[in-house]
Amino acid sequence: MSTERFTLTAPCRFGLESVLKREIHDLGYDVTAVSDGRVSFAGDAEAVCLANLCLRTAERVLLQAGQFEADSYEALYQGTKAIPWEHYIQPHTKFWVTKASCVKAKLYSPSDIQSVMKKAMVDRLSGKYGMTQFPEDGEQCPLRVFVQGKTVTVYLDTTGPSLHKRGYRKMEIEAPIAENLAAALLQLTPWKPDRILVDPFCGSGTFLIEAAMQAAKIAPGLKRHFTAEQWTHLIPEALWKENRAALREEIVTDVSCDLQGYDISPQVIEAARHCAREAGVERMIHFQVRDVAELAHRKKYGFLITNPPYGERIGEEEELFRLYRTLGERYRALEDWSMYVITSYEKAEKAIGRKADKNRKIYNGMIQANFYQYLGAKPKKRPTS
Repeated sequence: MSTERFTLTAPCRFGLESVLKREIHDLGYDVTAVSDGRVSFAGDAEAVCLANLCLRTAERVLLQAGQFEADSYEALYQGTKAIPWEHYIQPHTKFWVTKASCVKAKLYSPSDIQSVMKKAMVDRLSGKYGMTQFPEDGEQCPLRVFVQGKTVTVYLDTTGPSLHKRGYRKMEIEAPIAENLAAALLQLTPWKPDRILVDPFCGSGTFLIEAAMQAAKIAPGLKRHFTAEQWTHLIPEALWKENRAALREEIVTDVSCDLQGYDISPQVIEAARHCAREAGVERMIHFQVRDVAELAHRKKYGFLITNPPYGERIGEEEELFRLYRTLGERYRALEDWSMYVITSYEKAEKAIGRKADKNRKIYNGMIQANFYQYLGAKPKKRPTS
């Protein structure tokens, strides 16, 4: 079996690099670089499998094919042509530059970058394979290119559709928060499976489903496939099968959790139940049609984590303020609880009635949001005999 080493990069949302770095370290790989929205690490073919199957907070896993300097399209052509594409791309592979990102670069036109690089790759492969035309009817190999200043970094996208697509959201359900963002925010809290977790605006249940999957040690990528599964010349098919089987063995089927999700819409609650069922965690979560005004719990030391409405429509200001005020009132009625709220509503703290103990800037899609953290008391340690 090949022992080839790769430089791998996992993009993530800005501000969550530390969470992803910890995940990669926990998988057993050495982090080699951290930059805005990206964490790089060294790994072999198995690392490609495990990173795709296990990372909860990453966007995708990229395999670096080459890096060079270019401040002209001729230099871009020559640098691209010098990469040993025949190692990655077979005669029937469908290959294309799916995305080019440019930061402070003279090369700023994504479409021009894409066409120049495609020509360079075809010219290189024509010489290696003795072919003037490529049928491109085989496995897919999408490429991603980052141009920062003069530095061009070229990646193979091993993932395909973003890693936030776990495979459990099979209905056409609009999710206000992506699965990988929900997983990352959970990891920014001290919540553990033995503590109560409630989402009073649960929507399609993303926070609670991700919490249940973490508690049951269900790898997030087990229900989906990845582009690199087609690259059997680089990553043996057996590696995917072996790692999937090993990860299924690690699932804890008898874990006990107190996870509760509320929403005022019966249709939304039904959709949340469907997603939980598809994720294999339905029995772990209690969903209920309930207004936030009815939020209550008799136990201490629980957690609220939620993504309330932002009120993007004109004329919602008064209603929105009341909603957040009610959330604040119900939170204060809970004994020694912590509350974590992600929202772009600028008056959230004022409406809640208390300034957050901590605040973190987070991007939810293209929207800049705040992750307000209200810290409750820690449970008292039981005396040891």
